Amino acid sequence: QVQLVESGGGLVQAGGSLRLSCAASKLSFSLYAMGWFRQAPGKEREFVSGISRSGGRTDLADSAKGRFTISRDNALSTVSLQMDNLKPDDTAVYYCAAVSTVRISAWTSRRVEDYAYWGQGTQVTVSS
Repeated sequence: QVQLVESGGGLVQAGGSLRLSCAASKLSFSLYAMGWFRQAPGKEREFVSGISRSGGRTDLADSAKGRFTISRDNALSTVSLQMDNLKPDDTAVYYCAAVSTVRISAWTSRRVEDYAYWGQGTQVTVSS
């Protein structure tokens, strides 16, 4: 079955950086747009960033603009999220997810319910 496995989370001080990675298996990776979401305790899961199938287009939540960069490598079936200038409000479990652009008739989506496959998540904790 399809697996998405995130890595790279951890504890970092405010202002620091982390790079999250997500490796996909048993997925026709280049046929799916990919997204990163996060969920803080007591809050709903929220969109962070998305990337098109080819990697040519990206989407960032306002909270991530200027600090986070999403990228993908279709040859390796991986998607990454470079997070710089981290803030305590970035503390959350981060998830990667895959969405069929054919099904949603769009190159990306910010809606949790559009994504068919999810990883198990990786914890990011930013201390002040």
